Amino acid sequence: MRIVPALLLPLLSLCCAVHAADWGAIDVPAAPGEGKRWQLQSVSDDFSYTAQPTKKPPAFLRRWNDSFINPWMGPGLSEFNPGNSYVTNGHLGIAANRKQGTKQVYVGVISSKATFAYPLFVEARIKISGLVLASNVWMLSADSTQEIDVVEAYGSQRPNESWTAQRLHLSHHVFIRNPFQDYQPTDKGSWYSDGTNWRDDFHRIGVHWRDPWHLEYYVDGKLVRTVSGRDTIDPKNFTNGTGLSKPMHIIINTEDQNWRSDKGIAPTDDELSDLSKSIMWVDWIRVYKAVGEAENGTEDIADTLEAQP
Repeated sequence: MRIVPALLLPLLSLCCAVHAADWGAIDVPAAPGEGKRWQLQSVSDDFSYTAQPTKKPPAFLRRWNDSFINPWMGPGLSEFNPGNSYVTNGHLGIAANRKQGTKQVYVGVISSKATFAYPLFVEARIKISGLVLASNVWMLSADSTQEIDVVEAYGSQRPNESWTAQRLHLSHHVFIRNPFQDYQPTDKGSWYSDGTNWRDDFHRIGVHWRDPWHLEYYVDGKLVRTVSGRDTIDPKNFTNGTGLSKPMHIIINTEDQNWRSDKGIAPTDDELSDLSKSIMWVDWIRVYKAVGEAENGTEDIADTLEAQP
């Protein structure tokens, strides 16, 4: 099993000079709804601990698995590898490197132990990798039939990749697994662009899963996309009229995707060995449930987490 060597961690931390954010000072940009408030969920993580590639501490393990939600090893040329995720300098690193002697790419993935359902707000502060691989924060139901992509982004600075480098893919999927069918919106708005090259810095990207038929996407606190109604969420009725209603795991990963590698868009050995390009960084991720004003529970925790190893 190929892993990111622990001796590289001090070097890797230099790739990421931004200090970890205190999201408690940042308002949730979405409204929880009349008579409700946002309740912070304990999966929220500011990564204020250290986690070695193959030795994750309790602060990590009580929230995350360093694997996918099931035995699937990843799409295309990807091969999910627990040694490609770690925490250093207040940031989660999701790394990619070549599987020696093959065309395969080892990639990092973590997934939440718990599942979450609407009404929910999920936001992460991330710096996407500089590869043609996708940098992802997303949610997926246990049966892999409903998916919400908080963000998919492609940070390669190759001249012929400038279109994707300046866009964030903000979308969702509903599936039938047998025989396989996949619906996702293909409207122009699913590729958000405001002229920013998303690889250059950290950005806050979030989604408000208001109900089964309504999603709102936020970039740096600004509402940039709304998807609402059966004709956009599930026009083919793959969910049998329920919409995006199933509890979902939260997943953070990088990956090769068939629709790109099948066209020859794949990372080179030189790109994968360049630590300034091959790592996706996550400063923090916060998850809020909309609850009644008087409601309290075990998930109601302080806005500033001091997670201990």
